[in-house]
Amino acid sequence: MREQDELLTIGRFARLCRLSVKQLRHYDDTGLLPPTRVDPATGYRYYAADRARDALTVALLRELDVPLAVIAATLAGDEADRARLLRAERDRVAERITRDRARLELLERLAEGGGLPGYEVAEEREPERRLAVVRAVTGPAGLGERVGECVGRLLAGLDGVAWRPPLWGLFPLDLGEGMRIAVGAEAPLPAGPQASPFPAGPQAPERLVLPGGPVLATVHHGPYAQLPLAYHALLAAVHERGLRPVAPVREAYLVGPGEAAVEEWTTRLVVRVEERVEDGS
Repeated sequence: MREQDELLTIGRFARLCRLSVKQLRHYDDTGLLPPTRVDPATGYRYYAADRARDALTVALLRELDVPLAVIAATLAGDEADRARLLRAERDRVAERITRDRARLELLERLAEGGGLPGYEVAEEREPERRLAVVRAVTGPAGLGERVGECVGRLLAGLDGVAWRPPLWGLFPLDLGEGMRIAVGAEAPLPAGPQASPFPAGPQAPERLVLPGGPVLATVHHGPYAQLPLAYHALLAAVHERGLRPVAPVREAYLVGPGEAAVEEWTTRLVVRVEERVEDGS
């Protein structure tokens, strides 16, 4: 019996492994699932039956939307590598589900209100605030996690130091990869180069003075994932009133986790503003 007679045609192999002929050709082109033999005269692809397990694994993982690169590494790895790769993919899916759930809740709130919910945006004057802050660099996807880490570092650094609630989050106007954020609290900060009141160490808070002046402010009630609604109202009001926002945007966490149910969390959003100067162009 010839070797070719012991192999399966691409059509039979596709049916056996719940893949299409087109998919098998693509996986051959990408090097993910090459055939056992290609006829040099006709170009026909043939597969050994013992390749079925790999092909069925590919079909299963693609059905789960696992990227091809991860599937290739999974097929090539040993048992420990496969477990590590699949756990990492599980975590990626879980993170995506969390983001999608937050988006769903945001859309539900918009739909229930018949559109954008109303926020009262007030013109106020903010006093100068002398903060102890810790900083971090992050992207939008990791923002919540980084803020939580900053809170932990700040409270550890303020151990034994009198400070006045609330905690403040400081953010750039434009969210993007590599953005610098900070979390701070009002604490006694001596002017000038005097010794820091904070315990020494790599996690020690820095001193920061937030200038006072005219601001626009609004208050958000509910989970932090729905803060974009309040930002929309705040920044729209800035531009509608012919003002220019000045970074950083400030979030004051008046009521937060551990103090009330999530629906009762209260966050004050503040942005310092200046008169917009027209350049005449």
